[in-house]
Order: sequence, then C-alpha cells, then structure tokens
Amino acid sequence: MIHGFRYATSTLGLTLFVGIGLTTVASGPAQAGSAAQPGQTVGLPVGAQLPVGLYFVNTSSFGVRDTRPLDSESNINLPTFLWATPWNLLGARLNLAAIQPVVASSPRGTPYQSGIGQPLLAAQLAWNLGNDVGVSYLFGGYLPIETDFLTQNASLSHRFAATYSGNGFNLTANLLYGIFVDPVTAQGVVYPDYLNLDLTATKKFGKWEVGPVAFASTDLPTRFPGYRRQGQIAVGGLVGYNFGSVNVQAYVTRDVAERNYGGRETRGWLRLIVPIYKESTNSAAPSIPLSGRQSLR
Repeated sequence: MIHGFRYATSTLGLTLFVGIGLTTVASGPAQAGSAAQPGQTVGLPVGAQLPVGLYFVNTSSFGVRDTRPLDSESNINLPTFLWATPWNLLGARLNLAAIQPVVASSPRGTPYQSGIGQPLLAAQLAWNLGNDVGVSYLFGGYLPIETDFLTQNASLSHRFAATYSGNGFNLTANLLYGIFVDPVTAQGVVYPDYLNLDLTATKKFGKWEVGPVAFASTDLPTRFPGYRRQGQIAVGGLVGYNFGSVNVQAYVTRDVAERNYGGRETRGWLRLIVPIYKESTNSAAPSIPLSGRQSLR
C-alpha cells in the first residue's frame, strides 16, 4: 500500500509549486504516490496575478491516515523561493519558482523515515481579466531523485486555475494534471498520471480570513491491469491572519471518501509567506521579446 501526496501554494496571488509521493511496496503491481500532494493549493488564489517581488514561503503539514492495524503518519515541509518577475508574456505576468521538499513518514506504525523530495522547477503565466477575475497556467517539471521511500521518476505538471478576488473573497478552482515521463521503475513501482481539483471559498474580514476548502484527486487509468487506482475527496476549514511582514494560514482537512489509500486521512496545515522584497506595480510591466527585432519596453 502507498501513501501519495500532491502539493503547491499561493496567497494574495502568490503561487507556489511542489510535489511529493511516498511509496511502500505490496504484493502484485506496486503502487506509488503521485508527484503532487492532493490539496496543495486550497486556500490560495492561484489564478490571480502576483505583485512583482521575491518571496520565501514555507508550508508544513502533518497528517494521520486511519490505516489498520496501526495509523500512518507523515510530515511535509516545503521551503520555497518564488520570483514574480516584472515581465509579461502573451499578456500575462511571468512567475518562476523553485522548491525543495523535506519529508518524514511512518507508514502503518513503522519507524519514521526522512529525506528530501523531488525538487520542482516551474513557470506560471497569470492573466488579469479585469473585474477581479484572473486565470493562470503553470508548467513545471519534477526532477528525478534516489530517495527510496519517495517518488523517484521525473514528471511534468500542468495546472489551470481561475480566481475571483473581489470584495475580500477568494473563490478559486485549480485543476492539476500530472504526467510521468516513465510510468514504472526497475523495481516494478507504478507511477500513474493523475488529476487533482482544489477548491477555495474564503472571505477576508480586516486582517482575518476564514472559509471552507475542499479537494479531490484521482489516479488516471494505466496500462497495468493489476494496479489499484487511488482517489480521495476531502473537506475542511481555513483561518488566516495577515501580520503585515508575514502572512499566516492554518487549515485542517479530513477525507470524506477514499479509494485504495487504506483509510481516511486527517491533516493539519500551516503556511508562512515572507516577502523578501516587493517592487512598485504602478508602472506597466515590460514584455518579453519574441524575436530578435523586439526589445523590452
């Protein structure tokens, strides 16, 4: 049985990108967690444009899954650097991100294992459509690693988001589509392509933010007939507070349905966003030249 995780984040338009999968081998075709943790972007307006600047963000979560005879536990920490560039491409703001996860897990009560997860390098285009509506597209790659208990094979990540951020609301839907370059390892561990859907409906009251969040995930069909596809639906609530120099979000999610995970999970999340610097957004952003005869404006 396996425990897979799918993850990335954002706030006030700040979008982060990360993924992790934890694997253990069972009889028959072995299953493996996908590259991106389910629920990674809940609470975050990932479709909105991010103010130009450099940000450091750390998202930490601890989860307990009701496996039998003993519970399974995992902790995921996501130190991230995000650069919201001053450049426009195809009418969208260009963002760049690099993340190096650190993970610890105890499947079914076994001794904890820890290690680094797959680093993710990603770029995002975020369009402002006006009337407080934004959409974005992210493309990134998870690099291969050799940490035995984590996902190892390289994969590609496509993410499509839409956000309404007017009147203090954050109404966001984010669809994540992951594709493994090689769907199976030499040891017979299967890596399925996957779909995640993260949903947010929060409201700001001064410096406070509250509201429900939810997510769903599913493995896509594979060519391996013995593979047991995984999926889950989880719901929860979020509370956030903006201290000015640091923005904090905390939320708890609980599975209301699961398939082939071995039990339902309860997970607590804590996110800290620290702007290293911000640039003025009063002037128009320059455009990236598409040919040698064009120049930055």
